[in-house]
Amino acid sequence: MSDRSLHTDVDIPQVIVVTGVMAAGKSTVSQLLAERFTRAVHLRGDEFRRVVVRGRVDMSPHGDPEAERQLALRHRITARTADTYAEAGFTVVVQDLFVGASLRPFLEQVTARPLSLVMLAPDVGTVMRRESERTKVGYGDLWSIRDFDLKVRAETPHIGLWLDSSQQTPDETVTEIVARLPEARIA
Repeated sequence: MSDRSLHTDVDIPQVIVVTGVMAAGKSTVSQLLAERFTRAVHLRGDEFRRVVVRGRVDMSPHGDPEAERQLALRHRITARTADTYAEAGFTVVVQDLFVGASLRPFLEQVTARPLSLVMLAPDVGTVMRRESERTKVGYGDLWSIRDFDLKVRAETPHIGLWLDSSQQTPDETVTEIVARLPEARIA
């Protein structure tokens, strides 16, 4: 096998969705993953939430219809942006929180192929440690790490590559994702 054939996937425009619970390592892993490709974009879906200056309603465990509508809008914008970059020849690493019923509708909106999904699924203890080391807070009065992890594992479709990154550095996680990318492919 030639050195060129080992790197074929890094030259193919594609969309790779990286998701997982808050503090799973999505931001760091997605950035490092994007850096492994010849032409790549790290698309942070949460940026589309942050650009709303007035009237933003954030998600909560209480199921606010306006928060759900804004989440669906954010996912639609993210899917279209990912497709646009992929059509222009870039691999797009989409990083966002896709939990439960929100995952499939998002994936159905992405038309670029190949399409892969990576669920970062470190154990609860690891997420607790990582959350305590972060400057931003994903959990608090509204969300419990244990409850949120259970929701993700019980309600999110088990498709693509689910990766327990508890004992890995971010670089080790990315290396495993690249090596197992065919397992992550969903379309």
